Amino acid sequence: MEESGVKQQTEPQNQESKPTAGVRLKRELTLTHAVATTVSLIIGSGIFLSPKGVLRSTGSVGLSLIVWSLSGVLSLLGALCYVELGTTIPKSGGTYTYLHEIFGPWVGFIEIWKNFIIARPCATAVVGITVAQYVLYPFFAPCPAPYLAVRLVAAVCLALIGFVNCYSVRMVAQVNKVLTILKVAALAIIIVFGGIQLAKGHTTNLEPANAFEGTTTSVGDTMVSFYSALWAYEGWNLVLNTAISLPLVTGIYVLTNIAYFTAMTPAELLASDAVAVTFANRLLGIMSWIIPVAVAVSTFATVLSSTMVNTRPLMVAAREGTLPRILSMIQINQLTPVPAVILLISFGLLMLIPTDVYKLLNLLGFAGWLSCATAVIGLLWWRYKKPDLPRPIKNNLAIPVLFVLLSLFMVVVSFVSAPVECGIGLIILASAIPVYAVFVHWKNKPAWFLSLEG
Repeated sequence: MEESGVKQQTEPQNQESKPTAGVRLKRELTLTHAVATTVSLIIGSGIFLSPKGVLRSTGSVGLSLIVWSLSGVLSLLGALCYVELGTTIPKSGGTYTYLHEIFGPWVGFIEIWKNFIIARPCATAVVGITVAQYVLYPFFAPCPAPYLAVRLVAAVCLALIGFVNCYSVRMVAQVNKVLTILKVAALAIIIVFGGIQLAKGHTTNLEPANAFEGTTTSVGDTMVSFYSALWAYEGWNLVLNTAISLPLVTGIYVLTNIAYFTAMTPAELLASDAVAVTFANRLLGIMSWIIPVAVAVSTFATVLSSTMVNTRPLMVAAREGTLPRILSMIQINQLTPVPAVILLISFGLLMLIPTDVYKLLNLLGFAGWLSCATAVIGLLWWRYKKPDLPRPIKNNLAIPVLFVLLSLFMVVVSFVSAPVECGIGLIILASAIPVYAVFVHWKNKPAWFLSLEG
């Protein structure tokens, strides 16, 4: 195990002649792999899990479809802001790097601590639970799968993902490429059969007289519904291709939800623990097994690729001394970030314990959108503070301003509506300050303490 270099780059052409070059992460991803990874990260478990959460909070088909559409618009605005941030600060590390560069190491550490304790573990656990629910659904339908069975299958799934990410970056890319095709195929089947249903006149749930029946009057519940929908758009802040692909993804999501409502009433959708499987059972007959298999393996691809991507900010923070140095190291033979992968998977396993997955989504959404809003506030601050800084891409001022206002509105209203989850999020964010003071700011640490950091 050796410490990685400052950036992901190719191996030296002649390592024997350059013994001091060090061990680097190999650049294994082609353009095709990169595009597949981006699509896989955005179109993940959310479209199979979130429709129930969105409908539960909005109360009606019509408002739920509006929430899905507006979530795509908000994600697009954020993606455009992150394109500007990424080209202005061309360094790896994502939101952590932007906050570190603009506001300093304290704020940067709060972001990496949020990812370390909340965001990545919650996201990993939610996807693992989704895989488990779809794998087990055929064995227990029409009853929900037992809590313990779901958690055990999810744990096995996360362990396998950790192993593959530790074994080979290329294997992750190749597997993800194949499973992304299955994911898109599953959604295409749902959309096509939904279109057939519409052509047959199954539009009762979508007619104006029925679409908004039962709509919630609570602004807070509506804002909470956005967290479930926005979970499906997770990955837009990785910049690559998202400004182009998000309108397409939004269209796919809205059409998929319309398809669901051509086969199920709102009450039936809320009663289902695997919405796509219920849809398949209604319309595909003996071929209904295709959907749960496709959803399970494609959702597996999401957490497989996200684990690969999300080790990078941890490694960047460790190289800069913000996290223990051992997290910057890579396995000398496989050239994979083993310590960072083990950490992500371990915390994801802990997050499997809560019984309500939508509480995890609320916690994840509150913390995530607070950090995104802060990053774009930083973009505006640097426009004021450093007007002459080279900006290869510069958005109209209205785009970052609108994104910040919408994000902060969501955070504030959601805190009022889900005070327990949001309060836990704030406590965890605040705990970053004493941790930073001890592990990073304390310069004269004794030798025994340094040994604990790697």
